[in-house]
Amino acid sequence: MELPALGREAGVSLTAEARHDFAVVIPAFNEAPVVPALISELRATFERHELSGEVLFVDDGSTDGTADLVETEAGGWPLLKVLRHPTNLGKTEAMITASRATERTYLVLFDADLQHLPDQIPRFLEKLHAGWDIVTGRKIGFYGKRVVSSFYNGLSRRIFRVPVSDLNSMKAFRRCILDEISLRHDWHRFFVVLAHARGYSVSEIDVELHPRRAGTSKYTGLFRIGAGIIDLVSVWFLLLFSRKPLILFGFTGMALITLGIVVGVVAFILRFGMDSGSRLPLYLVILLETVGFLLFGFGLIAEMIAQLREEVDSLRRGDR
Repeated sequence: MELPALGREAGVSLTAEARHDFAVVIPAFNEAPVVPALISELRATFERHELSGEVLFVDDGSTDGTADLVETEAGGWPLLKVLRHPTNLGKTEAMITASRATERTYLVLFDADLQHLPDQIPRFLEKLHAGWDIVTGRKIGFYGKRVVSSFYNGLSRRIFRVPVSDLNSMKAFRRCILDEISLRHDWHRFFVVLAHARGYSVSEIDVELHPRRAGTSKYTGLFRIGAGIIDLVSVWFLLLFSRKPLILFGFTGMALITLGIVVGVVAFILRFGMDSGSRLPLYLVILLETVGFLLFGFGLIAEMIAQLREEVDSLRRGDR
């Protein structure tokens, strides 16, 4: 079945500011085979839609000459800039590197494999200039990893309550958001989750997904699935308890302290009421009370750290 046109044919209308005030961020690792087609289609899209934003190509430690080939194919195209990582750092670090290299208001995260077409870029820009902070793409078309992706996205929607169906697709967003959230290695997939938790608005549009034209995917293997689930748990824990850590440590500590008191009463009855000489309940009381008070103390310290973090974030945003 032929998919509906989702590019320039859809009647995208952009202001002069929207055509200029953005940067396309393209992280790439060993993508030399697809570079000629990528540069050609990018330039054609920019000319067709009269775009004058930047193109930031982040070579993430490629060993196949990707960066050099980009510069050759670009032929001095003034809108394109190549940024190089000495080693493979990952897409998250590529986003941060690009953000620091531009002053444009909006960033469009675009994969180098051309599974999405550059003609989709104006649609994202139009949505951003309609007032949204983040615009994500929902993949339409054949997708080889759809089962894993659907499970991961469904689990994320249920846990984080984000109003989008695809967290790891083409996206565009305000550059300032990267200054507001802390992204660890490979946490680009949780960018929307963390930003939404900060109150940024999120919208979604359909984007066609095409087969990879050349090269191989760098995101395969059971290890990546396991790592993704562990990261998901980490983000859930961070969002749930980082602002109010005493809820976790304090509640657990108080529960252990209470349990220790109950065990202590039982131990007292056994020792003096039933003349039992066992010391095991006493040792258990000591253990429960010690761990309980330690956890409660950790919670208080974590609360102070969270407060300091809030103040640092406020200073960084210029609220104070």
